[in-house]
Amino acid sequence: MSKVRKQNVFNTCGAAIKFSLFWLLVVLQLPIILLLPRGRASVWYMRIFMKFLLVLSGIKIIVHGNLSKHRPLMVVSNHISIFEIATFPVAFGGSFIAKKEVESWPLVGWVASKFGVIFVDRRPSHAKEALKLVQETVSNVKYPMFLFPEGTTTNGAYVKTFKSTLFNFVEASDVVVQPMAMHYRFRDGGIISDEDLAEHFAYFNNSNQDMGPKCSRERSAFGQIFHIMMLGGFTVEITVMSPPDLRGLDRKQIAEVLHKIISDKYMELKDKK
Repeated sequence: MSKVRKQNVFNTCGAAIKFSLFWLLVVLQLPIILLLPRGRASVWYMRIFMKFLLVLSGIKIIVHGNLSKHRPLMVVSNHISIFEIATFPVAFGGSFIAKKEVESWPLVGWVASKFGVIFVDRRPSHAKEALKLVQETVSNVKYPMFLFPEGTTTNGAYVKTFKSTLFNFVEASDVVVQPMAMHYRFRDGGIISDEDLAEHFAYFNNSNQDMGPKCSRERSAFGQIFHIMMLGGFTVEITVMSPPDLRGLDRKQIAEVLHKIISDKYMELKDKK
């Protein structure tokens, strides 16, 4: 039996109030974001900015394990919805490597850029340019950079095969690559079924799914935030694992090793009672 909160006038009105408050806080913080220089200070401030969103959305974070203190550090994770963009900075600090399309999103792209996100064009014709940008950024910042090698969000039923292009520079650098698996639960710790996850909690393009259930409708990014506020939130549980030894591996082998580690752990945990 589904434990998803049913939509009614009270939940909807409550979500509307939270959503309005969220936008009010965004507007009030825009002058601060505008004045902050891109870099360490803006990345630090992102934790405060994103914390507001999580509190209003009712999202809890549980972390198992610790990030490596080594720098440069690239953290690799699976990706279910837009809320990873908020939960990871709040839990660990740091910024993201994101697909180029995000840069053009109204307001979101500008705020993400100020918060140290780097946007890469993953088309094969731009591979060298993207690789150089990632290498220079990850090698020079003092905070972790997060990468979603699936290249998109999923319905949560599985971990999509990792794209290997951006792992080229790992072969000849001193960057540490650390995997972590992230899964969703109800706020009380209960398991979310694949059907409920796809229908209510994931944010994805149905056409990109290789397996598992599909959502009956697509929501915009802000539509998904409103929907989660209406549902009352959820728990994000993050399991940080030890960095594997990737010496001597090429980019495709690195992608395969990391995918197996993260996929195996995710599949083990997502339905574990």
